[in-house]
Order: sequence, then structure tokens, then C-alpha cells
Amino acid sequence: MDTPSSSWQTDARSRFHGIFEDALLDEIIEHGHHMRVPEGTMLMDVGQQMDAVPLLLDGAIKIMRLDPEGDEMLLYFLESGDSCALSMGTYMGASKSSIRAVTERDTSLVMVPVSVGKRWISTYSSWSSFVMESYQTRLEEMLDAIDALAFMDLPTRLRRYLSDKVKIQGDMTLHTTHQEIANDLHTSRVVVSRLLKSLEREGTLSLHRNAVEMKEY
Repeated sequence: MDTPSSSWQTDARSRFHGIFEDALLDEIIEHGHHMRVPEGTMLMDVGQQMDAVPLLLDGAIKIMRLDPEGDEMLLYFLESGDSCALSMGTYMGASKSSIRAVTERDTSLVMVPVSVGKRWISTYSSWSSFVMESYQTRLEEMLDAIDALAFMDLPTRLRRYLSDKVKIQGDMTLHTTHQEIANDLHTSRVVVSRLLKSLEREGTLSLHRNAVEMKEY
């Protein structure tokens, strides 16, 4: 939902100061569309027309890929100051999204129209560098996701997933269900429940209704 906040402009200047020149920051504020959305909001889905690129001011977004049956697999998280390289594919001619993007927690972001962002690539070197660095960072994160799926056993993937969630959310108590964890890890709820019980016996975490309280990460 759109929020007529008077502080998001200040947040944008603070977040991207030293990354973008002042003239570009002025344009982001002029052309960008500010949104403040609650946790669990779908910002983009597979096949959706991409007409804007997100710049995160605060919060986190979960980027997922869908298999042919429609099941989700977590690729990576976007945090404050990030953008999604896959949505930046619009600059290279892609017109539809190949990913699903859902807010991991309450999120403040600025949506930059694709037509404007394309112009900035040739106008501002800092924007061009930001786009390329975003591609590189997201590519490395996708390779990490592929490596984890190919080479890590599920208990190791689960431990890493829970650790990442704690860091992203800034809270040792993760308000999530076993089914949601299973969806992100592309496995079954029964398997996740069994592994979580094992970690609880080890003292790594405590299980509660719709919550996982981490003791270490």
C-alpha cells in the first residue's frame, strides 16, 4: 500500500548516500513510488509484467523460484539497500518476471519505473555500476542456493536457513510454521518437523506454536 510518508525521502538519501550522486538521489525521489507493505505481501509473481525495479529502504524480501508443479524454492533474500537483479532484467529486454517476491517482514521500498531506470544507465555511472554489482551479487547468491541444493544434506541446509532467517529478521524467535520452512527448502513438512525436533533435543532451538526460538545460530 502506498503511504504518504514525509520521511521516506530522508531515508532514501541516507540509505544510498555515497552510492548515488546527489543528482540521481533527486531523481529517485522525483520519479520513485514509495511503498510500505506488511510482512507476507507478494510484490511480484512469475509471469507478471515488470514495469518497476525495487530499491529497499528497510525490511527484507524473499526471492523464490517455482518448479513446474508450482512449488516454491528459496533463492535468496534482499535486504536494506539491495535491489533485485532479476527484475533488473527488464533493462536487458525481459518483460515478464521469472521469480516470486514476497516481503519477509514489514518493508519500505521505492519502486523505480523501468523506463526511468533505463535512462539512468546511460546518464549516471553510479546507477550503471549499481545495476552490474546487483547482478553479480544476486548471481553469487543463486549459485550458493544451487550448491546448497546439490551438495549439502538437508540438516545442513536447514541450519543455514534458520541462521539466515535470524540475521534477516533480527530476532531469535522466528514466527513461521513447519510448512513454510518446508516450502522454502523444497521438501516435506514431515521431514522438516523431524529435523526440527532433532535440533530441539540438541538444544539448538525450542519449538512453539507457529514459532521457532533459536538458542544459537
